[in-house]
Amino acid sequence: MHNAYFHYDQPKNEPVLGYAPKSAERIALQKALAEMKSSTRDIPMYINGKEVRSGDKQEIRPPHETGHLLGHYHAGTAEHVKQAINAALAARESWAAMPWEHRAGIFLKAAELLATKYRFRMNAATMLGQSKNAFQAEIDSACELIDFLRFNVHFLSKIYNEQPISTPAFHNRMEYRPLEGFVLAVTPFNFTAIGGNLPTAPAMCGNVVVWKPANTQIYSASVFMEILIEAGLPAGVINLVYPPGPVIGDVCFEHPDFAGVHFTGSTGVFQTMWKNIGTNIAKYKSYPRIVGETGGKDFVMVHPSADVDAVAANLARGAFEYQGQKCSAASRAYLPSNIADAIKTKLVAELKTMKMGPVDDFTNFINAVIDQKAFNSITKYIDGVKNSNGKASILHGGNYDKSKGWFIEPTVIEAHATDYVTLCEEIFGPVLTIYTYEADKWMDILDTVDHTSGYALTGAIFAQDREAIEYMTRKLVNAAGNFYINDKPTGAVVGQQPFGGARASGTNDKAGSLLNLYRWLSARTIKETYVPVTDYRYPFHQAD
Repeated sequence: MHNAYFHYDQPKNEPVLGYAPKSAERIALQKALAEMKSSTRDIPMYINGKEVRSGDKQEIRPPHETGHLLGHYHAGTAEHVKQAINAALAARESWAAMPWEHRAGIFLKAAELLATKYRFRMNAATMLGQSKNAFQAEIDSACELIDFLRFNVHFLSKIYNEQPISTPAFHNRMEYRPLEGFVLAVTPFNFTAIGGNLPTAPAMCGNVVVWKPANTQIYSASVFMEILIEAGLPAGVINLVYPPGPVIGDVCFEHPDFAGVHFTGSTGVFQTMWKNIGTNIAKYKSYPRIVGETGGKDFVMVHPSADVDAVAANLARGAFEYQGQKCSAASRAYLPSNIADAIKTKLVAELKTMKMGPVDDFTNFINAVIDQKAFNSITKYIDGVKNSNGKASILHGGNYDKSKGWFIEPTVIEAHATDYVTLCEEIFGPVLTIYTYEADKWMDILDTVDHTSGYALTGAIFAQDREAIEYMTRKLVNAAGNFYINDKPTGAVVGQQPFGGARASGTNDKAGSLLNLYRWLSARTIKETYVPVTDYRYPFHQAD
């Protein structure tokens, strides 16, 4: 019986636990870490609600402790992708027909399970599998993912309640249908919360999903799948598979029921996806929704009036938390000559206090980068500075070691030209490049800030001069989808700073807001006339 309207209040953001010494949460997390390290997990795919093991077992090792084996995952093939699509399409009709309050109940239960029963296990999985410290795991795999689930229920209830105008003679209503087909969710290694949000946001809207996480995030992704199953997610609604990236693209983008892709990853991969979808456009039942958040070359623009201590502290956090492996991480900074030396002195002093090592030592601020491929790519940029013939120099760091894990020291590069490579290209690691400009030329450097990179994800400005703040905000209007004033360019919170960028950084569909959910809905307008006309003639037809 569907005879009531249901309201879901705007939630409060999940409180961040502190993990102080001897606190209850610290003890619980340390216990979860020890338990997960002491066992070797055998991680299946999940197709049609069932555990699927291919037998092609691939090792999972902590990036910060490569000598330790956490477990294996079962790699998938094209056949597993086809099975996942078939399972999704078989579940589509019943899932789309499920009353909204029951779909909402599943995801709200998942959020509560994550906030309570699974919190420390999920955080431990993220710490071990993705080399995040306790705080970075807490704000990601616990708080942000909980917020995505709860806020998206609230946002979607608001969308469903948006209805057109009616009159006494007829009634108009809007139905928000799921897309006709299946959605592919492709998720990155660096945020467990993104890994959870990209499949669940479309599913919440009534869609069925094939989910392919990065191989380096499978360890925590599988824990989240366990949570969804315990929360009551029906079989086939979200299918978790581990094939190579090109394989899943080849199968999904050729399928007539492909309805959309929800993606976070590299710009190159996303552009290839877009091209392949365009090539196959005539095969599809409808035009697919293409939603992507890709790379960034995020800036910090410092005005001559800025506070030195604030700039140094926010560069330290913004560039080096989670080893700079955030799409939003501060990657390039422009310092005015009047305070540049003071900022550099303060920043280097702060970096010297940062400890680096494994995640289960809570005193470590810096952990390892995600894998050997990332290690090799990042260190190539560092080595390039050492052989740059004076075009750039290393102000701090520059050392790295792979004997026990993929460790790279927080590195600050000082570039002597605005087009030096590390000011222009995405590095995605613990590397910050600074450039010092003449303080009285601060307006001129804004064009460089705006046009040096093709990306436009996040950016920050620091100033105490309000006129300068207003001018920079206006001048850099297209340079960042998330723009920060006197704050680091990282740390967007669901419901507070909807996240996404434009240009080469993606479609700017703003995860953590209504805007993203609209992309997974297909509206149908229905008009019901109570007393229909019985004569085609209008009054104006009558003779005078």
